[in-house]
Amino acid sequence: MLHTFAVYVDNKPGVLNRVASLFRRRAFNIESLTVGHTERPGVSRMTVVVDTDAYGARRLEAHLYKLVPVKRVEDVTGAPSIVRDLALIKVGAVGEARTQVMQLVDVYRARVVDVSPDSLVIETTGAEDKIDSLVEVLRPYGVMEMVRTGRVAMARGSHNPSVNRAFDPAAAGPIADDVSDCSV
Repeated sequence: MLHTFAVYVDNKPGVLNRVASLFRRRAFNIESLTVGHTERPGVSRMTVVVDTDAYGARRLEAHLYKLVPVKRVEDVTGAPSIVRDLALIKVGAVGEARTQVMQLVDVYRARVVDVSPDSLVIETTGAEDKIDSLVEVLRPYGVMEMVRTGRVAMARGSHNPSVNRAFDPAAAGPIADDVSDCSV
């Protein structure tokens, strides 16, 4: 199962490497990773998507809290949340194909952000499935290049119960007693 973590860290050089190395050392593959500034100066938010079970997710959360630059960790997988992905897709389009591609762009509520004589660049934002679907219908026209941001997620509502929660090893359950492989 894909687990989505929001990891709040100090905005300092080397922090991304430390967090990514923790996942590597624990043999977890990062499916998606996005990083950006938050509303608080000096704090960045990493959205990390990992394919693991519930036990692995709890283990990762506990290990993340051991890293000095980590301020807070939220597993937003089970919480009602808004999840988005952004993609830029360059499609070969000339003549009649250009018109058809532009009609598909409208159907998917995407937009054309660049036009050249032989291609279009399309920007789309939405759920990963929507973007995958758009890419598949554009393939016959010739997808020349594509870049995706990866998943970003935010819990719904005005109050997120885990926002002001400090890590409590006792609340983490049996993982707190697991001292195997604890080097950071």
